[in-house]
Amino acid sequence: MIELIMAKMKELSGGSWLLDGFPRTVIQAEKLGERQQLDVVVNLDVPFETIIDRISKRWIHPASGKTYNLDFNPPKVPGKDDDTGEDLVQRDDDKPETVRQRLKQYEDMTKPLIDFIRNRVH
Repeated sequence: MIELIMAKMKELSGGSWLLDGFPRTVIQAEKLGERQQLDVVVNLDVPFETIIDRISKRWIHPASGKTYNLDFNPPKVPGKDDDTGEDLVQRDDDKPETVRQRLKQYEDMTKPLIDFIRNRVH
């Protein structure tokens, strides 16, 4: 993964760039730091309950992939796709308990990374 990212960054040399969701591990951060100086790192710290609330209100229309959110983009008729009237479904990954488990894994993996980067970016 690091080789692919470094090759793309080389193509963009001379300009600014943003990596979203990378690095994800301390090892990836070390390898990136060996090849490229990081000037700024942004970590969006959103409370887990906010994330759980938003994700658990996401419903999709399987045939089209259209996404609804019960708060921000609700369907006109609850549980039905606006265009076809077909049923909406909630992915298993979007159910509150699954989201909590994913966030715990994320936290366990990301905390060491945040600490590592915090000590190296000035």
